[in-house]
Amino acid sequence: MPLSVEEREQFLAEPHIGALAVAAGEGRGPLTLPIWYQYAPGGELWVMTGSESKKGRLISAAGRFSLMVERLEPTIRYVSVEGPVVRTEEATVEHLREISARYLAPEKVEGYVEFASKEHGKQAIYHLRPEHWYSSDLGSV
Repeated sequence: MPLSVEEREQFLAEPHIGALAVAAGEGRGPLTLPIWYQYAPGGELWVMTGSESKKGRLISAAGRFSLMVERLEPTIRYVSVEGPVVRTEEATVEHLREISARYLAPEKVEGYVEFASKEHGKQAIYHLRPEHWYSSDLGSV
C-alpha cells in the first residue's frame, strides 16, 4: 500500500542507511552504495561524500541521483526518492558532526568526527530536491 505524503516524508526523515544509486556511464548499471543522509520533511535531502571519489564524480556528472531506504520491522516499508542535485557545497566539520550525530551514539560522535576529518579527505555535500517518490508499506508478509 503506497504511503501518504506525510508518511513517506516522515519515514525518510528517520535515520536509515540509504542505498544511493547514480548513473555510472554507458553500458553500466548504476553505481549503488550505502550512505548516510540527512532529510527533514518538505526539504532537500543531502549526502556527504568525497568530492573526488567515484561516487562524488558520478553525482556531479549525472546531476541527479536516487536514494532508497527500507525497514523490515514492524512492517516491511520502503521509500525511494529521485531528483536533481540543486546545490553542491564543500563539507564542513559542522556537516560531519550533524550527519554523525544522526547515526552514532552521542559518546561516539566526536571521536568519529576527529577520525573522519583526518582520514576521509575533501568532502562535498550534494543537495537533492525530491522529484519522484516511490513508497509502500507491505505489512507483515
